[in-house]
Parts: sequence; structure tokens; C-alpha cells
Amino acid sequence: MSLADLPTLNACLNATTAGLLLLGWWRIRNGRRAAHRAAMLAALTTSALFLVSYLVYHFQVGSVRFPGKGWLRGVYLTVLFSHTVLAAAIVPLVLLTASRALRGLFDRHRAVARYTLPLWLWVSVSGVVVYWMLYRL
Repeated sequence: MSLADLPTLNACLNATTAGLLLLGWWRIRNGRRAAHRAAMLAALTTSALFLVSYLVYHFQVGSVRFPGKGWLRGVYLTVLFSHTVLAAAIVPLVLLTASRALRGLFDRHRAVARYTLPLWLWVSVSGVVVYWMLYRL
């Protein structure tokens, strides 16, 4: 695997995280706690792998400029802004949510998880959108 492959790997990790988050949500909605836990820990793992891969890539390459112009650039910058702000905020929120669950504080876990899930899902999905707009358009 070369440095040039990392953006695609990152998008795949983000997409996998999004799928695992939805699977975990579906499992807990159906009362399958152990299956929910497994899906969410897998989502946490794929997100951590993404973060490592993302940092390795950008420490080597730096920032990548969006080549598009006009209204598409505005769409890209809007998605990128929301993705970037929420990506910074989601790390401590995910860690708080996970730590509460792992300590068995399920009422407190649930109280924060109802905010963590949609934000984490948006960060994962918007990461794939940013990839497609930056590398595939």
C-alpha cells in the first residue's frame, strides 16, 4: 500500500464506521446488547484506524486543495466545514459515551449517546463525501 492509497482507505474506514454505527443502533433498538456492544466497539476501532491513517497521510502530504470552482466549491466547503468542526468535537464525545457504557453507567451512556450517534454518523458519512468531492470529481 502506498501513500496515494490512503485517501481511499480512509473513505473505506469512514464508510465502514457508518455502517457499524447503523448496525449497532439497530441492534440496541432490538434489545441485542451484546451485539450492539460488538458493533460499537468495531466502529470505535475503525474510527481509530481512520484517524491514524488520516494523520499519517496529511503529515506526509499536507492539505489538499479542492480543484472545483463555482457553486460546487461552496458545497464542498460547507460539507468540509461541518465535517471538520464535528470531527474535532466527536472524539471526546465518543470516548465519554463509550466509557460510560463500559463502566455500566447505561442511563448516563444513553443520555449522551442520543447526541453522539447522529454526530458521529454525520462525521463518518461526510468524510466519504469529502473524499468523493476531493479525489473523484
